[in-house]
Amino acid sequence: MGRRPVCILCLFLMALLWLADWMGVPMMRGNPLPADMREVLEKETEVSAVGEVERCADTEFSQSVYLKKVSVIYKSKKVSIGNLRVFLKGEQKLPAGSLVLARGTLEEVKEPRNPGEFNSKQYYACKHIYYFMKKGEVIRNSKGYSRWGQFLLDMQRKFSDIFDKTAGENAPVFRAIVLGDKSELEAETKMRYQMAGIIHILAISGLHISVLGTGLYNLLMRIGIGIWPSGLLSLSVILSYGIMTGESVSTIRAVTMFLVSVGAKITGRIYDMPTALSLAAILILLESPAYFLDGGFWLSFAAVVGIGAVVPVFCGVFKVNGKMGKALISSLAVQVVTLPVMLWFYGEVSAIGIFLNLIVLPTVGVVLGSGVAAAILGLVWKAGAAVIVMPGRGLLWLYEGLCILGEKLPFCTWVGGQPKHWQILTYYIVLAAAAVIWKCRSRSKWVLLFLVTGIMVLAWRPETDLRITCLDIGQGDAIALETPSGQTFLIDGGSSNKKEICRYQILPYLKNRGISYIEAVFISHTDNDHISGIQEFLDYQAAGVSSVKMGSLVLPKWENPPDAWKKLAESARRAGVKVLTAKSGDVFYGKNIELRVLAPGKEARGENVNEEGMVLEMVYGSFKGIFTGDIGIETEEKLLEEKVLEDVSYLKVGHHGSGYSTGEAFLQTILPEFAVISVSETNTYGHPSGETMQRLQKAGAKVYCTKDRGAVTAEVSRSGTVSIKSYLEKRK
Repeated sequence: MGRRPVCILCLFLMALLWLADWMGVPMMRGNPLPADMREVLEKETEVSAVGEVERCADTEFSQSVYLKKVSVIYKSKKVSIGNLRVFLKGEQKLPAGSLVLARGTLEEVKEPRNPGEFNSKQYYACKHIYYFMKKGEVIRNSKGYSRWGQFLLDMQRKFSDIFDKTAGENAPVFRAIVLGDKSELEAETKMRYQMAGIIHILAISGLHISVLGTGLYNLLMRIGIGIWPSGLLSLSVILSYGIMTGESVSTIRAVTMFLVSVGAKITGRIYDMPTALSLAAILILLESPAYFLDGGFWLSFAAVVGIGAVVPVFCGVFKVNGKMGKALISSLAVQVVTLPVMLWFYGEVSAIGIFLNLIVLPTVGVVLGSGVAAAILGLVWKAGAAVIVMPGRGLLWLYEGLCILGEKLPFCTWVGGQPKHWQILTYYIVLAAAAVIWKCRSRSKWVLLFLVTGIMVLAWRPETDLRITCLDIGQGDAIALETPSGQTFLIDGGSSNKKEICRYQILPYLKNRGISYIEAVFISHTDNDHISGIQEFLDYQAAGVSSVKMGSLVLPKWENPPDAWKKLAESARRAGVKVLTAKSGDVFYGKNIELRVLAPGKEARGENVNEEGMVLEMVYGSFKGIFTGDIGIETEEKLLEEKVLEDVSYLKVGHHGSGYSTGEAFLQTILPEFAVISVSETNTYGHPSGETMQRLQKAGAKVYCTKDRGAVTAEVSRSGTVSIKSYLEKRK
């Protein structure tokens, strides 16, 4: 290490960044703008901003433009705010490099509101974007622009159109692999590749740069151009390719290392991978320290460390010879080094990917090469491009088949959950100790023992208290019940103002908690804000693209259920999920809990799904909690008449805190200690009602709203003691 000063400098920089973050310096997370400026922007949301166009992108509903070097104009003053993404009212041609004056509503990038949820705020912080401009309108833009930058964007669009015309249903995958554009990829395709452990081929990475850059350099050398022209030309092409494909962190890392490699060849020096890797990390972190907390950064660099440092050790341990054996060892080494990173950011890791990559990694160069060749040839001859892309299409068909086959295996994906910091640190210490032992003594058994020990430390999950988590999914309900014995139940899962909540909120939460199986999902009623995410869940399970499985679906027993009820039941059967119905008097037993059904009544028809919805009471030792769906005062009075209500510790407030629910008589009977309201911060219904809040306070309940606190978790000890934790408060 002493001979590698760049590596030492890299470690010093990382330690400095960690120390700054620990001390609360806003270098890597949060909004680095001065507090007084943030206050101004919160008050003056309708602002004008000027910046340079980096690129335009189409969203589902509008066109957006990325601006760099942005200044907000406030009281005739310009205040720099970094970069900005502007969502335009209508489409407009804005060339790259042109200056734009736009006006619109400024909105700070939102932070995640649930455990496991994708951190958009951190993602955009890496790009120096801390605000979005909504309803943007371009007031004027300059005539001057970057001709080279716009040429690259125009070529990307042309190549994209060529794939549409020549690659058929594989066009979105080719756009992702060749152009770095994943906007058109279907959710099921992404999830399928992720479960199979081959999603890395959809990101521009060192593999792409190696295939294209090294291939071009070798080609130029063979035709006799010479070292310097070959190196400079291939480097220029790769730099332009990196810009065209979006300059992701893996691309920047790969391009930097390729630059060092070519520089070494040109100057006759020896290429040192650790030095090149450290230089790439330094450049990335100096430009944007926020990458220090980015999953893509750590996965990209950890994979290279696995290949460079762990592969030689494993080859010695397993006494591997031959290309196939070395390929398997390389795949295993990358998996071993990136394991804690995958679990920390995604909560799961593909086990089958170690073997699938034996087929994918040696052949993906053919997919990339045929895609690049088709894109270039398609500029002049579409029919020829359709032919030359066929080998790549055939391999993509093979990958799809392997993914589907892998999904059927019980050990396809391990949902391990997010480990603690001490577990990650211990794992890497044990892994390093194993490498040192091998280097000093060549003891294979000790290396394997250390490796297994490290994985066991990473996988260890202590028995916890009962957890009731009300997720923040906007205007809707989604509640997870986790028992000390490891069973998990869901109550509802839907939203009326957020799409794909299963993919973006429910599944990430379950994976973050290490949950791979749901015993049962209880549906209070069939309004969309209670079932949209469950419908999505069932569709994913039927397609075989979810690593989390559902065992049973429990629907309210109605004599004449509506179409939404029937559709949900049919989707469950198609997904292999058992369908049950429940009415008052039914009891569902877990290992530690009882779920008693208080409603609907035995003669419920399903005509008024709110009032005839399912009401559940959960019993765990001396603890009782009640989940009321969207029932109103009418149903509450019926329950009072039936005398089935009793004192409870926990109340999931009915109908998102509506004034027509959670009546005084109901509250005075159950006298909840804690009450949780699931409600959107942007709802237009006035939820929660001021009257309801007053009634809850009068009953002595401590009230928690998801719109203010994010996901709200109640932890219940065996003695019945309840502690409430809010996700947003925990993050602060």
